Amino acid sequence: MSLDLDKRQRAMLAEMGVRVWEPAPPASLAPDQPTTTGHSVPHGSADSASSPARAQAAAQPNVPSGSGQERAAAPHPAGPVATNTARAVARAGPASGTHPQTADTPAAITLRTVEQPQLAERASAIAQMDWAQLQTSVAGCSACKLCSSRRNTVFGSGDTQADWLIVGEAPGETEDRLGQPFVGPAGQLLDSMLKALHLARSEGVYIANVLKCRPPANRNPQPDEVALCEPYLQRQVALLQPKIILAMGRFAVQSLLQSSEPIGKLRGHSYRYQGVPLVVTYHPAYLLRNLPDKAKAWADLCLAQRLLAAG
Repeated sequence: MSLDLDKRQRAMLAEMGVRVWEPAPPASLAPDQPTTTGHSVPHGSADSASSPARAQAAAQPNVPSGSGQERAAAPHPAGPVATNTARAVARAGPASGTHPQTADTPAAITLRTVEQPQLAERASAIAQMDWAQLQTSVAGCSACKLCSSRRNTVFGSGDTQADWLIVGEAPGETEDRLGQPFVGPAGQLLDSMLKALHLARSEGVYIANVLKCRPPANRNPQPDEVALCEPYLQRQVALLQPKIILAMGRFAVQSLLQSSEPIGKLRGHSYRYQGVPLVVTYHPAYLLRNLPDKAKAWADLCLAQRLLAAG
């Protein structure tokens, strides 16, 4: 049975919150609609352009806890698939927002959502760049939301023929303003540490960060930001070919070793990142707040120096 209601009666019921069922129009009167199954793919954006064949990421082991002084870090692929970055984003979920794509920059990829195939394509593009292309790509990168709040990207600085590669976490306020890594009081302490080893920024050392953009208010880096930026550091390591890596600070260590262990437990051992010996130590900013731990940091530097001398 159906109700024969006029427009006034239907309006009164609607005001009361009562929904009145109305039969659908005959199928023959409806416009043709395509039949779809599964999930639809958005069109009309940079993300909908055709892309290369997508590779599937394979599982990587965590840092082993076996015996011996040297421990292997989770291996990073030399090919197009960045498995570790895919895992980090899978935990963090998709990045929010999109940004305009930078023309003529292979790795300045506009991402509406961060998915494993997109990360694989991004890592593959970055892995083909030379040093100049890498610098240009970082300068124009809009892959994550940090591009909207930064002043400058911080690519890195130092000797591109260096034996030592020092990896920090992310730029701070002064680094963001100047576009250089490790400046200010923490940078001065790092310079003193290097001087004790007869090293300097301009000779024998290259300095870079895991993130190339400053997180707002110096907050902790988020997993999706680290995942999207990590291919840049991987390519820097491949091009620099350092003989020793010194990872400074918790987030640098966790990114390079794919470990959630605190620095206190990871110190005193040798690891490997892309085949290069790696030593863990505290960030200079931490040491400025915790002066007694400077002795531990000095022991870490001595360990790195011994590994370098041993070849």
